[in-house]
Amino acid sequence: MDDASAAGQAETRGRLTALSPGMAVPYGGDRLAFVSRELAAAFRTGDQLLVIQDSGALLHVPGEVQAVAHAAVGRAHAAFRQMGQISDAAITAFFAAFAARLADDAVWAVIADANAADVATAQGRGRSTTRLALSAQMRADMIAGLEAWRDAAPARGRVLETVRHDGWSVEQVMAPLGVVGFVFEGRPNVFADATGVLRTGNTVVFRIGSDALGTARAIVSEALDPALAAAGLPPGAAALVNSAERSAGWAMFSDTRLALAVARGSGPAVAQLGAVARQTGTPVSLHGTGGAWMVADASADPDRFAAAVYHSLDRKVCNTLNVVCIARDQAKALTPRFLEALEAAGQRRKGWKLHVCAAAWDFVPHHWRIRRGPVVRAEGVAEEALVEPLAESELGREWEWEETPEVSLVIVDDVAEAAQLFNRHSPRFAASLISEDPAAHELFYALFDAPFTGDGFTRWVDGQYALNRPELGLSNWEHGRLFARGGVLAGDGVFTVRARVRQTDPDLDRNPASSAWPRP
Repeated sequence: MDDASAAGQAETRGRLTALSPGMAVPYGGDRLAFVSRELAAAFRTGDQLLVIQDSGALLHVPGEVQAVAHAAVGRAHAAFRQMGQISDAAITAFFAAFAARLADDAVWAVIADANAADVATAQGRGRSTTRLALSAQMRADMIAGLEAWRDAAPARGRVLETVRHDGWSVEQVMAPLGVVGFVFEGRPNVFADATGVLRTGNTVVFRIGSDALGTARAIVSEALDPALAAAGLPPGAAALVNSAERSAGWAMFSDTRLALAVARGSGPAVAQLGAVARQTGTPVSLHGTGGAWMVADASADPDRFAAAVYHSLDRKVCNTLNVVCIARDQAKALTPRFLEALEAAGQRRKGWKLHVCAAAWDFVPHHWRIRRGPVVRAEGVAEEALVEPLAESELGREWEWEETPEVSLVIVDDVAEAAQLFNRHSPRFAASLISEDPAAHELFYALFDAPFTGDGFTRWVDGQYALNRPELGLSNWEHGRLFARGGVLAGDGVFTVRARVRQTDPDLDRNPASSAWPRP
């Protein structure tokens, strides 16, 4: 491009200071989105408009929200510049201090009070609180996770490979990646998981859902910040974006200083966050849609199958059983066992809800199909039909139940047909096969396009439970397989690799014909 062209192009640039209703905004190269009246009225000078290039969504980030997110990322970025001089012993001391603060009953009382207020507010808004309410078990898990990072072997500086040559060698060395941006739903216990990235010398900035912001503030003020100070880690090494606005997540993920963007949650909100980070050029780790599948083939042991169903419905999280596929040859025998397990799971919780595809409808007894009863929803208890028909195209829908286990049932010819349905409709997350046939398990593993597969209950899909490493997040394969890592992202999995040469022969030269340097 010549100077005249560059100057002409520069003259067409400016800053966005206002929007007007109906204004056309290009996206995706050849498509247009149009500004709504509401967006135009809300936009002010200093605000930002993010345009999602694959959907045309127009995301409004108020200037004050942008400032809060920018400052939080800035603190984490400044802290990362200092982390290279912080010892592994100091990082170990941080995890010990954080765990000790959470174990202190006086500290926990303040956090618990904040959480109770968050739960009451969320319930008043008709919001789900199944993951928001802190429990004794959550507290124990947070402490155990922090202690696991306390006891983990330091990873910074670990030599992954050494390649030796005559007169020199090259080491591949594990090194910190940078600032990790972390957005998660109203799950305050995830704080312990998020700080795991400090184990490898990274820093973290996180934004929590508005439902849990009060709890998050209490954890930061009463436990996190005191632990950072006690261990001598730089302020901001773990920084909270202190804003209840959803746009704070968009602002954070559009910051080019992030080395990795992690979003935990489900649904379109997570996909949108991922799109913001991707088009900014930041690598992402996402878990969009959850819901595990279970297949029972013709050789399935009925007792093992019923137990796997029951134990996969203890509570609603991403790895909860969502879809059950039963082989047609054994449907008459296995469907009653499935219904028995579902009803038992409902007795442990508060009722049950079943969605049935057409091919499975006649296998569900008539007295089941006509039942009605209470179903606990986020907005309250509703009287509903407990069995409803389901279109095959809806098999990918994740049932976000509160206290009433909810699951779909489909009849298939065999494992191959179940795989076709799973790969076509599911978020390609977790699947389990109940079968006594070793060959069926090999076929299942080959055909099911999922990062997590098993032969029993589905609730094992959890980094801390399965791998003894608190997870930053789980990733499904909804948007394709992951490059060079597994579906469990843990704190010690966030790193880069630096190459370091050690030269012992001072006369190394890329030209073999060259003579040694003529020293004076």
